[in-house]
Amino acid sequence: MNDLKIFSGPANPPLTQDICRYLNLPMGKISLGRFPDGEISCKIDEDVRGRDVFIVQPTCPPVNEHLMELLVMIDSFKRASSYRLTAVIPYCGDARQDRKDSGRVPITAKLVANLITRAGADRVLAMDLHAAQIQGFFDVPVDHLYAAPVLNNYFSSMDLPREDIVVVSADEGGIKRAVGHATRLGAPLAIVDKRRLSADTTKPANLIGAPVDGKTALMFDDMISTAGSICSAAEVVHRHGARAIYAAATHGLLVGPAVERLRAAPFKGVIVTDSIPLSEEKLLPSVTVLSVASLLGQAIKRIHRNESVSMMFQ
Repeated sequence: MNDLKIFSGPANPPLTQDICRYLNLPMGKISLGRFPDGEISCKIDEDVRGRDVFIVQPTCPPVNEHLMELLVMIDSFKRASSYRLTAVIPYCGDARQDRKDSGRVPITAKLVANLITRAGADRVLAMDLHAAQIQGFFDVPVDHLYAAPVLNNYFSSMDLPREDIVVVSADEGGIKRAVGHATRLGAPLAIVDKRRLSADTTKPANLIGAPVDGKTALMFDDMISTAGSICSAAEVVHRHGARAIYAAATHGLLVGPAVERLRAAPFKGVIVTDSIPLSEEKLLPSVTVLSVASLLGQAIKRIHRNESVSMMFQ
């Protein structure tokens, strides 16, 4: 592991510190700042020539700032003659713009993939991309991790009676994810059928599948952004008589009215991971933050040793 170096961007240093602690490695030394006109400055404060370098930088809000910081860091390490450079992106911003759903709009996820590749990244390590096909947008290898084991282990540790659990998909797009959780937790599946009115507004319609009356409903998603969809779905599940409702997502963006919506929603608990740092005002009493540092750390170690990453999930 002596040739392995892990550096953190400004987006989420605590997560990088936890990864380094898991691997028993010191965090790499790098200085990022701003010139008087706001331009990003970067200086690597240690030798990385011939080293296997990993940069941890989720492109969470402010997305454009963190993306540009990542690109500048990648260029710095390539010019410093690192042997191999892996961009570790626990949360990939712009991933929702993965297709042309109307005329005259960009496919920003592909643009971002091109930027990261052309900047000089040799590999990408991502977690719970909004759409799995985004892996194909990159012209370099992509290792795609899932936080499902971390979320499932949390609920398993609660010792909830298996016969009282129902896994609920907040919409038809999350059915595959919900089926995976239901299979591993040994629970039946229910689906909230909803109608999308606009890009950020949906209207729940019906509840399909297993009954939730008197049950504990577990709702899974890849992210909670404005919380509109998952809170609307929770209202439907609540009206159908669920005894307790938990929401779980990998990425807790919690932007716009999300905090107010979650505070008013009938959730007994909201579980997210530390792929994105949460500010104090977003840490509601009902919010629990789980760490994915060991998951990322194990993947980094496997990549460094040229071992299989997919074996982690088998």
